[in-house]
Amino acid sequence: MNPENKNFFQKVYQVSKQIPFGRVTSYGAIAKYLGAARSARMVGWAMNGAGAIEGVPAHRVVNRKGLLTGKHHFDGTNLMQQLLENEGLEIQDNQIVNFEKYFWDPAKELPL
Repeated sequence: MNPENKNFFQKVYQVSKQIPFGRVTSYGAIAKYLGAARSARMVGWAMNGAGAIEGVPAHRVVNRKGLLTGKHHFDGTNLMQQLLENEGLEIQDNQIVNFEKYFWDPAKELPL
């Protein structure tokens, strides 16, 4: 892997670890916070491999509309949904109900 990508992935994991219980963020919000607004897809790639990294709550990162687009990277058919529901979020048709209510924006919540 390109060392720059590895460094970017580490930054993605550092931000992801700070998403509070019961809240979610988007790939794009993380990318924007890291100063790479057009790199939402790269954040997605980082999250695809996050399951093996302890303490990274990959289930809390969804697309900009609140869709559970990364759910196929979790063991079991509905593990991502179950993890979010265990944190009090309601999911309908693979989408978070009242997404705005649970959205956590690292640009507003974390120091730059």
